[in-house]
Amino acid sequence: MQSDFRRLAFAAVFAAVLSAPVAARAGDDPIVFDWSGYEDPALNPAYNTKYDHAPEFAFFGDEDEAFEKLRAGFKADLAHPCAQNVVKWRDAGLLQPLDASRITGWNDILPGIKAMKDLMTAADGTAWFLPFDWGNTALIYRTDKLTPEEAQSVRIFADPKFQGRVSIGDNVDDAYALAALALGLRDWTQMTDEQFKEASEFLRQVHKNVRLYWTDSTDINQAFSNDEIDMAWGWNETVASLKKEGLAVDMMRDTKEGLSTWVCGYVLLKDAPGNIDKTYDLLNARISPEVAEFMVSEFSYGHANAKGMAEIDPAVLEEKGYADVDKFLDKTLFQSPLPNDLKLKMIAEFEKIKAGY
Repeated sequence: MQSDFRRLAFAAVFAAVLSAPVAARAGDDPIVFDWSGYEDPALNPAYNTKYDHAPEFAFFGDEDEAFEKLRAGFKADLAHPCAQNVVKWRDAGLLQPLDASRITGWNDILPGIKAMKDLMTAADGTAWFLPFDWGNTALIYRTDKLTPEEAQSVRIFADPKFQGRVSIGDNVDDAYALAALALGLRDWTQMTDEQFKEASEFLRQVHKNVRLYWTDSTDINQAFSNDEIDMAWGWNETVASLKKEGLAVDMMRDTKEGLSTWVCGYVLLKDAPGNIDKTYDLLNARISPEVAEFMVSEFSYGHANAKGMAEIDPAVLEEKGYADVDKFLDKTLFQSPLPNDLKLKMIAEFEKIKAGY
């Protein structure tokens, strides 16, 4: 019933967004197609100082929804996908290249993020993606229900004794990142057909324990708060929010298989209708070092600018789990861009798994 409601809600939003002409906006301020919450002006202080008007924002619930809206004709200047979807968007003709020479923080991106396969540039050197925020999908658990020793492996998600006490995201990328780690993989772009079958079978075992597939932080926060689940495969933000509420939760970053790291950022959309100079000013404001501390302290996510991360109070980094960024990024499965045929297989198979097949 909830999923039906969400589909109807997304359909209504979709129709409203497409029916609103881009020309109706005020002036030539850039339009940013983004996740809810990223409209916070504290994420672009330099832009706010330079211009009287704030950038405009339109929101999507997930990247598949965003992709379909853009393919249907919705126009904006920038969008905020995560790395694993950039190739798909580029190949669909939704993007135009970035001019890296106009991005002042381009050379300051964290080395561990720069090293991700096919992330910032294509093989021919063309720039397509500016990393902005990054974080983890990892094992979150109730510390009053499980001990750290019990939470030492991501395979706990498939343990029959936790039937009905587990939640993972309704998100194919996070799901297969979990499954890849369970198989001992750190580079999911090289997943063989046999490994894909093993990963899918693991997710079928996890499905038997799933109480709900969460779609946003509200779902997972409520499930933990209402004592519906003991563990989840989730994001840093959830731990930060629930700890503020006094709930006994923690993120296990030291499972023997490791954890998954996602990197999201900005792409320049084809036929962007706004002022291109303002658009680059907004990108430069968001990637500037001064934004890093706000990102870490308020969102509990890392910022892509290495200089900015280096300037943050070590106590804050320790509290948020980013004390040793280089070591941290070394022990992870990066959600790198996937071959399109593999991504399509994952999408189709995950739908079957969720339906119980």
